Amino acid sequence: MAEITVRDAKLFYTERGAGDAVVFVHGGLSDYRAWEAQLDPIGARYRAVSYSRRYGWPNQPIADGADDQLDPHVEDLAAFLRALDLAPAHLVGNSTGAFVALLLACRQPELVRTLVLEEPPVLPLWVSAQPRPAELLALLARRPRSFITLMRLFATGIGPAVKAFRRGDMETGLRVFATALEGRETFARRAARPGGPMRANVKVLAASLLGAGFPSFSAADARSVNVPVLLLNGTASPAINHRLSDALAEVLPNVERVRIPRASHHMHEDEPRAVNDAILGFLVKHPAAEGLAPRLLEVSAR
Repeated sequence: MAEITVRDAKLFYTERGAGDAVVFVHGGLSDYRAWEAQLDPIGARYRAVSYSRRYGWPNQPIADGADDQLDPHVEDLAAFLRALDLAPAHLVGNSTGAFVALLLACRQPELVRTLVLEEPPVLPLWVSAQPRPAELLALLARRPRSFITLMRLFATGIGPAVKAFRRGDMETGLRVFATALEGRETFARRAARPGGPMRANVKVLAASLLGAGFPSFSAADARSVNVPVLLLNGTASPAINHRLSDALAEVLPNVERVRIPRASHHMHEDEPRAVNDAILGFLVKHPAAEGLAPRLLEVSAR
């Protein structure tokens, strides 16, 4: 473990290997430990770096009542890459960490070589942070199945979690949100880990859900991301994650897709060997940002 102060935050990180940088960006219910199964295999060929984002364990925890917006995380990642001389880096992100990496590629493309994104929650492609009726009606007209899936997420995940967090019930908020996003079996498995990243970072999730929501991200923003992108989905992941990835794949100009069998939202933990193979295969093909025609691959876990 090492630490570095970027902007106004002290960030803990760990790394393996040498060469071109591969930087791992965890999601909201996680920290640098999420990528334990990736660091050694990727570090055998690259400089693999996993850090805990602002407020993620064991960094300074988020203050009570604070909002956890994505924009500061994007700025932190940019500063982190510069401070450790990692840019341009291959970025591998999960969930909101994948969204952070995507936003950085859009805003500061000179820092990013390629992107590997595990199910980024690109809800702003459909609706704003506080959806207006006109937006929801437009989504219903364009994508009726996606509209139904989104309404189910609000009804069974986001809405009940927000109510629970507002009354201070962290356990219920965690359970209903994570079940909606990951599936019941994956949540039960991750929640059973004593001292694991999920419960260590639940206050970060609460702060993000009770805050102002995601920044805007349009189809035009996605089309401006010209680096090669690998989108990963777990075949056992809930439908909302697949539909959001489908929407993103439609507008990214330079994208591959890989489905990871038997895996859910945290596929790098569920099926690490298949995910590592997908990452390494992608990186070998893209030592620098070069064009790539879209295609769909199926990866089998060994």
